[in-house]
Parts: sequence; structure tokens; C-alpha cells
Amino acid sequence: MKKWIDISYLMLLGIGLGMVLTLGAFVAPVIFHINEYIGETILSHYQMGLVMTAIFLKANYYLNFLALVIVVREGYAYKSFDRDRLVIPSAATALLMIFLFTLYYTKQIVSMQALGESIITSPTFQNLHKASEIDFGLLALSLVLLLGRRLYLCCKG
Repeated sequence: MKKWIDISYLMLLGIGLGMVLTLGAFVAPVIFHINEYIGETILSHYQMGLVMTAIFLKANYYLNFLALVIVVREGYAYKSFDRDRLVIPSAATALLMIFLFTLYYTKQIVSMQALGESIITSPTFQNLHKASEIDFGLLALSLVLLLGRRLYLCCKG
């Protein structure tokens, strides 16, 4: 039974990592350069941001679910004295980055976007957006470390 739990956990981590990489490396660059692909100016930068925000709002559901799964799995491992020097910090970092992104950055960006198109040129918005990008990158890194270490520990036996 433990083997199936580990396999399911690894799959969920892989899906989360794949989603983070896909959104950051493929979806965002396409959305923010959509006018170049179409050949005419259809959307403003603000409208592109609204589309990307809608995508992130959907992704946040899975990220919060993944955070809950990480808490349960790693909490159980910790209580069972199945502790590892790399798993604990990478899981903690993943949780922090998930909750910062879903509960802080996304909400702040949505509330600032509600103020109108002029907000995207403000230094406050630009700094907030840059911080959310860094957070997303750290989330990807922590998921790579967590997934890689858990895979190693599972294969090692």
C-alpha cells in the first residue's frame, strides 16, 4: 500500500512541477506576445495580463491541493521518523512558495488589476509582478528538489 501512496505522491508532484514549468515557460510568453503571433494588435498588455491572471486563478486550485498533499505526506513521513535533510527544506519551501503565490501575489495582482489599466505602469505593480515571477521560479526549483529526492529515496528502497 505504501508503494502506491508513494507513486501517487510522485505523480502529483510531477503534475505540479509540469504545470509550473508549462505556465512559466510556455503559456505566459505566448499570452504576453499574442499580438506578434496573430500579426495585429488585438489585446493590450493589460488585457493580456487579465487573461494570464485567469489562467493562474485556475492553476491555484491545483497548487493549493498539492500543498495539502505535501503537508499530509511529508507530515506523515516526519511523524514516522522517515526524515531526510533535503526533503524537509524543499517541502517547506514548496509550501511557502505555493501559499505566497496563491494567497498573496495572485490576490494582490487581481486587486490591483481591478483599479484599471493604468496600474500596470506603476512601480508597485511591476515590483509585485517581478516578485511573483521569482516566487514561481523558486516554487519550480523546490518541486524539482522534492520530486528528485523522493524519487531517489523510493528507488533506493
